[in-house]
Amino acid sequence: MKKHLSLFILSAGILLISCKSNQPHSASKTERKKPKNIILMIGDGMGLAQVYAAMVANGMWLHLEKLPVIGLHKSYSSDNLITDSAAGATAFSIGKKTFNGAIGVDSSGAAKETILEEAHRRGLATGMVVTCAVTHATPASFVAHQPSRAMNEAIALDFLSGSADCIIGGGRQYFTKREDGRNLTQEMQKMGYFFTDQLAEVEKSKGTKLLALIAQDELPKMSEGRNSYLPKATELALKKLSISKNGFFLMVEGSQIDWGGHNNDPDYIIRETIDFDETIKTVLQFAEKDGETLVVVTADHETGGLAINGGSKEKRTIDAAFTTKKHTGILIPVYSFGPGSELFGGIYENTAIFHKMKTLMTW
Repeated sequence: MKKHLSLFILSAGILLISCKSNQPHSASKTERKKPKNIILMIGDGMGLAQVYAAMVANGMWLHLEKLPVIGLHKSYSSDNLITDSAAGATAFSIGKKTFNGAIGVDSSGAAKETILEEAHRRGLATGMVVTCAVTHATPASFVAHQPSRAMNEAIALDFLSGSADCIIGGGRQYFTKREDGRNLTQEMQKMGYFFTDQLAEVEKSKGTKLLALIAQDELPKMSEGRNSYLPKATELALKKLSISKNGFFLMVEGSQIDWGGHNNDPDYIIRETIDFDETIKTVLQFAEKDGETLVVVTADHETGGLAINGGSKEKRTIDAAFTTKKHTGILIPVYSFGPGSELFGGIYENTAIFHKMKTLMTW
């Protein structure tokens, strides 16, 4: 009995010493997991079926697979089981549920500081790269505060806050061909922004202040010759924002995956999702080399109710079916990589993505 008791006490002592010795190591490990930079990537309308369809077409793999932590978020808005892009993106940007159509305001209509705006206020560089107009619902939700996503000209005015340093996308008409006669690109140039309507001109700019409005409204589809715009624009944005010694926050949207869903066009969806995945490759190459960058990839909602009813792995084809030309209400995957990525596993509200990012930035 004494022998057994002695062994028990000895084992307990070893366990206690082991636990104590692990505590400082765990604390320092946790400390190292605070990211300096955050890149939030939104594949608009990209549910699991969209991801798998692109995977089949791409030879059963995507760069997205390199993000090791996977979670699911609940996408509903404050007034509807089925969210729209405005309420969905606003949940990410302010951490509160709001009504469909709302841009950067809570469910009462009150403007709330977005995570991009707070990053700017705290001295980080900030930016966005999209394949739609920069005044569209998703990008607007990070810089603007309006009751309706349809208010493109009012949303464009909100860019005069200067909270977004690097802006690359479409929507030039809302800045230059306005009902009030103002030319906002000229006003923003006076604020220190380098303005261009050509992606090739971006590298001529100095510092982080850039307004690149490449198209009058949205950019062309991949099938219409957009080519490598999104990966290249994202690479250029990363070069500019990484100048900041304080870190940066960047939002990248694969905007037109959603439009393929609305059109019930599987080829449109697949081309746009693969393009978004090529952009993920660009971002991961930066993050892997940098070591201080958190990458979060998700969607605001699923569009089209895409189902894969058959196909061929060898031929890289799918037999697609759709339940609607609108959005659907399903759980949306969240993929993450880098310091703090472990926080993004599990099932949670879409608003939690905002709070998880803020927690990691120790704001």
